[in-house]
Amino acid sequence: QVQLAESGGGSVQAGGSLRLSCAASGSTANTASMGWFRQTPGKEREGIAAIYAGDGSTYYHDSVKGRFTISQNDAKNTLYLQMNSLKPEDTGIYYCAAAWVRYCSGDYCLSRGQFNYWGQGTQVTVSS
Repeated sequence: QVQLAESGGGSVQAGGSLRLSCAASGSTANTASMGWFRQTPGKEREGIAAIYAGDGSTYYHDSVKGRFTISQNDAKNTLYLQMNSLKPEDTGIYYCAAAWVRYCSGDYCLSRGQFNYWGQGTQVTVSS
């Protein structure tokens, strides 16, 4: 089992920055692959960034490439999402997720089906 707890959400003006954190706990939390997902009203939850434990490879949704960065602390028990140049369309609930699969390639790497555990989410609001 892996328990996940997000923090760092809030309100910011367009062009601003936020850093989300996700604390992972559980006996094998530090060996899991991790990801960030975003959900907005009327839309399905979509993967925006992921990091795979086997080789540290990272994947980003096209809409956030060059603006968001996913990272972990050395102990691999805290996941971060640095969000820069925020836009109003980045508004949503951001969820942290953990996966047992350690490697990935291709479009499936940001798919919900890859991930086994989910946090409760943190709200991010970007105003224009």
